[in-house]
Amino acid sequence: MKAACTLEETRRVLLFVAARMIASQDVLSEADRQIGDGDHGVGMGRGFEAVQTRLLQAAPASLEDLFKTTGMALLTSIGGASGAIFGTWFRSGAKGLAGAEQLDAGGLAAFLREGLAGVQERGKAQEGGKTMVDSLAPAARAAAERQSEGLEAALAAAAQAAEDGMQRTEGMLAAVGRAKTLGERALGHPDPGAISTALILRSMFQAVAQMDG
Repeated sequence: MKAACTLEETRRVLLFVAARMIASQDVLSEADRQIGDGDHGVGMGRGFEAVQTRLLQAAPASLEDLFKTTGMALLTSIGGASGAIFGTWFRSGAKGLAGAEQLDAGGLAAFLREGLAGVQERGKAQEGGKTMVDSLAPAARAAAERQSEGLEAALAAAAQAAEDGMQRTEGMLAAVGRAKTLGERALGHPDPGAISTALILRSMFQAVAQMDG
C-alpha cells in the first residue's frame, strides 16, 4: 500500500487524472444533457487538456504549486460555473499542501478539506443541493477518518465516499442551475459535477494504486 507520493509521482497522478477526464467527456456530457446544458463534458475535457499541457511544459516546484497550476488551468479553460468551481477546488485545496514535500494521507485530507471550504464559499452550495459538494464533502470526511492508514487507503475511502455521494444526488432536487428549474424531472439523474468529482478521485486512487509502495 502506497503511503505517500513524491512531487514527481503526484504530477504523474494528476496527468493520469487528466487523461481519464479527457477520455470521459462524452459520458459527462450525456449525463449533463439529462438535467443541464449538455456541455459539461466538453468543458471538463478542455480544462484537463490545459492541465496536461501545463504539467508537461514545466515541472512545478512544490506540491502547492502543482495543485495551484492545475486549478488555474481548470479555471481559465473550462469557463462558466464549472471552471470557477473545479478551479477553486484545486486552488483552495493547494493551501492545505503548503510546505509539504510529499502527498501523504494527511495532505490528501487537507487538500480535500480546504478545497471543499473554497468551493462552498465560492458557490454557496451545501450538501443535499444536488451539486458536486454532495460528492466532495463525504470524500473529505472519509479521507480525514482514514489518515492513519496511508495515502492509498485514504484515497480508496475518499473515492468510494465520493461515488456513494454522487449516487445519492439521483434522489435530490437541485438547489441551483438549470436542474433547479426542472424540479422533480431532475430526480433519477445524478449531478454531472458530482460525477466528475467522483471520477477525479477514483482516477487519483487508481494512479496511486498502480505505483510501487
